Amino acid sequence: MITQKKRDEAVARALTFFETASIALTDDEMQRIEVADFGLGRLDEVGLELLTYVNTERVCAKELILFPWQICPEHRHPAVTGEPGKEETFRCRWGEVYLYVPGPRTADQKGKPPADLAEHMTVWHEVILRPGDQYTLSPDTRHWFQGGPEGAVVSEFSTRSRDESDIFTDPRIERETVIDG
Repeated sequence: MITQKKRDEAVARALTFFETASIALTDDEMQRIEVADFGLGRLDEVGLELLTYVNTERVCAKELILFPWQICPEHRHPAVTGEPGKEETFRCRWGEVYLYVPGPRTADQKGKPPADLAEHMTVWHEVILRPGDQYTLSPDTRHWFQGGPEGAVVSEFSTRSRDESDIFTDPRIERETVIDG
């Protein structure tokens, strides 16, 4: 849970990231920026700011903002009503993002999750994305990611998004943000 003030501050900060990355937004898009705190109320540490441009039965396009060292917790996109889970491609536009996927554990990882989150993370193979780099995840693949020291702007291109169906490894995580006051 976050306050309305904290949400508004995060949106304002996210807008500066879009500007820094030279991503133009319409007034309507600026009003639709979502702030996800994943139910932990620690937005500066665990959270994500996002804008969904389009989400149809077949495709989805989003922009993701990660503040410095902010984490999107480990999750996967399972099959829903007989359709495969979401396949997604992340393309870094600005900053640096540390993406963790299945594979051999990376030594000397750049990402540093807090201990209470790390105990619920199972994938530790690091993929570093810098501007122009991209990585595609197959459906139902566990992954998590963290913004680098300056944060990051990441474009997501995917099949249909059903965020409400995502399965998080940490049982404390709630996908829908609750605004208090």
